[in-house]
Amino acid sequence: MNILIKPIITEKATKDAEDFNRFTFVVNPKANKIEIKNAVEAAYGVSVTTVRTINVRPDRRVRQTKTGIQTGKTNAIKKAIVQVAEGDTIDFYANI
Repeated sequence: MNILIKPIITEKATKDAEDFNRFTFVVNPKANKIEIKNAVEAAYGVSVTTVRTINVRPDRRVRQTKTGIQTGKTNAIKKAIVQVAEGDTIDFYANI
């Protein structure tokens, strides 16, 4: 089971990383906090102090078209906000 899917790089997540040393990832919905902690420590070589998880619900949309009402939704995801120890950092742009 692949636990870390991708990092989230937005303005809010980047400011959180710079100010508070917290990094945000999209993770497998079935992963728990201990598995996320071990995966981040193994992938990036840092020591993790806390892990917070968020289950993001799907957005639902209804559109009126010529053929009738079209309904749809986005996928539900799970986010993890990981705080690393003081002095450690994760560089997402190292492999580019």
